[in-house]
Amino acid sequence: MANKINIIAKIHDCTQCAHSLPFAPKPILQYSATAKIVLIGQAPGLKAHETNTPWKDASGDRLRKWLDMPEQQFYDKHCLSIVPMGFCYPGKGKSGDLPPRKECAPKWHPYLVDPDSNKIILLVGKYAQDYYLKDKKTLTERIRNWRDYQLKFLPLPHPSPRNNIWLKNNKWFEEEVMPQMLAKIKVTLRC
Repeated sequence: MANKINIIAKIHDCTQCAHSLPFAPKPILQYSATAKIVLIGQAPGLKAHETNTPWKDASGDRLRKWLDMPEQQFYDKHCLSIVPMGFCYPGKGKSGDLPPRKECAPKWHPYLVDPDSNKIILLVGKYAQDYYLKDKKTLTERIRNWRDYQLKFLPLPHPSPRNNIWLKNNKWFEEEVMPQMLAKIKVTLRC
């Protein structure tokens, strides 16, 4: 456990990308080795950066609704670890936030995420899915065929309001797939 605590401290002290970030580095994660679910998303948004709290925005509201988790449970690190692909807010792009910094996941995920554990690993969005699944499928194909990954991973679309069109065009996700995934999550999650 001390080793994991040291890793968390090292992540919080990381300045590797400082030259590429719009603000001073502020790595944001929520981690406990005892959590039975690991949520891997993109990178903290501006509101997360400002509040030092992951998923503290409209995307987080939708994600908590999908997972049927009140904030208290969602922010209990012993229930749910939140490990982003990029740990700091990457800045604003032309159509939303910039992609997560590519340095973070290879440097820190091996210490925090064990794909061979008995934990459920939620892959939220294309960046997390591309990194862990390493297949040539689209996000829609992965989510439609989520059972192909369920021994290790559960792929989810990003809950951003920017994905409202995707959600509207793929109603089967919220109507059929998410309730089935939620049943699996509820069995694992007992906190």
